[in-house]
Amino acid sequence: MIFQEDMTIQRKLEILSDAAKYDVACTSSGVDRKGNGSGMGNSLACGICHTFSADGRCISLLKILFTNECIFDCKYCINRSSNDIVRASFTPQEVCELTMEFYRRNYIEGLFLSSGILVSPNHTMELLLQTLVLLREKHHFNGYIHCKAIPGADPVLIEMLGWYADRMSVNLELPTADSLRELAPHKKRKNILKPIRQIQLRRENEKEYLGLPNKQILLGKSDIIDSDMKEVISANTSLQLYQSTPKMKRRFVPAGQSTQMIIGATKESDYQIMSVAEALYKNFNLKRVFFSAFMNVNQDNRLPSTEEGPPLLREHRLYQADWLIRFYGFQTKELLSEEKPYFNVLLDPKCDWALRHLEMFPVEVNKADYYTLLKVPGIGTNSVRKIMMARKNASLDFADLKRMGVVLKRAVYFITCKGRMMYPMRLDEDTITRQLLSDKKQLPHGVDQSITYKQLTLFDDFNLNFNVN
Repeated sequence: MIFQEDMTIQRKLEILSDAAKYDVACTSSGVDRKGNGSGMGNSLACGICHTFSADGRCISLLKILFTNECIFDCKYCINRSSNDIVRASFTPQEVCELTMEFYRRNYIEGLFLSSGILVSPNHTMELLLQTLVLLREKHHFNGYIHCKAIPGADPVLIEMLGWYADRMSVNLELPTADSLRELAPHKKRKNILKPIRQIQLRRENEKEYLGLPNKQILLGKSDIIDSDMKEVISANTSLQLYQSTPKMKRRFVPAGQSTQMIIGATKESDYQIMSVAEALYKNFNLKRVFFSAFMNVNQDNRLPSTEEGPPLLREHRLYQADWLIRFYGFQTKELLSEEKPYFNVLLDPKCDWALRHLEMFPVEVNKADYYTLLKVPGIGTNSVRKIMMARKNASLDFADLKRMGVVLKRAVYFITCKGRMMYPMRLDEDTITRQLLSDKKQLPHGVDQSITYKQLTLFDDFNLNFNVN
């Protein structure tokens, strides 16, 4: 472990923003572009990433670790205690100074703050809480703040932090308890899920009081603490600290909570990973589950090799499936099974599902219900809403669908308009798959462009094969 005394804030920023890049609980731009002399600015500045608000706005965030020092020795983490890397830690005042100065210069609209474990989970959480209190109370910073909760920390500290943060997250780290025991034996699945449950209960409890007379959501006001929280707090020595916090009107974690899983470090299948993600959405009401393709930054022989690069295509397929579960009404058991535990490399999960359920197609666009249309490849949620509105006044044809944003290159095999398909075609899995893959631009990056789905035979009916461009 390497320490440098009298480190400047700029040097700390370089170290701790670089260390934060492995945390993907927000969307990073992934751009490294120098100024060209003819325009303004560049994207080489460290620590800036992007996320998206509920109304679709892109928000720039200062993304940093409070410290990259850590008492734990997770096999997959660059900041593990056994690594000889340069260590740095901010002070709460330094984080506030950086945030406010970046904000005044319009570099950012918010802060993403994570941290290694310095001394202990409680000590680290106290520093994070002090930082947020200074930002909100002293500097009156009203921008977006996403802050990590530290598993194993005092529930009261997590509770207090939630009144100052817009979003909180606790990293699940690895998909299953077995993989956690294998690569991070000092971390317990129960300790990770406990703060997630605590945040969920508090958010649900707060909603019960919104709009009721003579009830205010006040920071430090204990008369609205539910029975579960009372049990947690009353058994803790930090109750006095909780009750002494200045009262103010504020919502508790209004943007919800999220988590992150590392993909590819252990042997879980896509089916297992998506089952865990689906359970988290259902049981903990998470806003997002983020998937991070494993990179062997430690070159540890206990970890899988990534000489061919991180499993980015697998990560991409998981995100596509996650989108289908959250917005399209799919379930994991529809997309995968124990017999078919991995996603198709060549086709996105929605197309793959449709090809395995051709008995449901084609569907009539002018009659199919909302959820049936959502399952058609090439038709998204916005297009479905437009179709539902437009067909009240007229019968739609393929030209109308194209104007609505329907991707006919995929949808044409699965729909009819006014009882007719766009042109005659044979509805079987092999024929449609060849047509979908005929456009090499649609193949995922890294897949052999000469690959085909199935070898043609002398008995294929070439008259029914149409290449849709």
